[in-house]
Amino acid sequence: MPIAARPAIHSSAVEQVVNDPAVFRWHVRVYFEDTDAAGIVYYANYLKFFERCRTEWLRSLGIDQRELAQRERLQFVVADLAVQYHRPARLDDALQVDARIVERARSYLVFSQQARRGAELLASGRVKVACVDAGRLTPVRLPSQLLDRLTMPPAPANT
Repeated sequence: MPIAARPAIHSSAVEQVVNDPAVFRWHVRVYFEDTDAAGIVYYANYLKFFERCRTEWLRSLGIDQRELAQRERLQFVVADLAVQYHRPARLDDALQVDARIVERARSYLVFSQQARRGAELLASGRVKVACVDAGRLTPVRLPSQLLDRLTMPPAPANT
């Protein structure tokens, strides 16, 4: 019996969720390397999916993390994390990973993130991301111009 091919979605750009400009969505396909021996996404890989979603969201806002570290001497680091696993994702699933800022402080942001297969919630989490001095790795205030950009909706996705 032939297996129907699914269109590739891997690593597409961030896409704005239709009804909420504060939520960012990134699509990813589950590959063999993402799974364990049972063909289920290995639990730590959801953290990679969450990280990539936040990175692509920054890119969509025109923020290059390498330039931020070199020119502004600023980096983002994960300071705290809580994840709940609801349902398993499996090999070849097409997932949508969402990110939204739920708390802003002087030196950190807290994101609420979800991974879904269609409408089905697979994993959810809260990720506290601190802004630090790139050399000393000590917390620093988020510059106002950076905060302004972080509140902008993302550029339209490349499809």
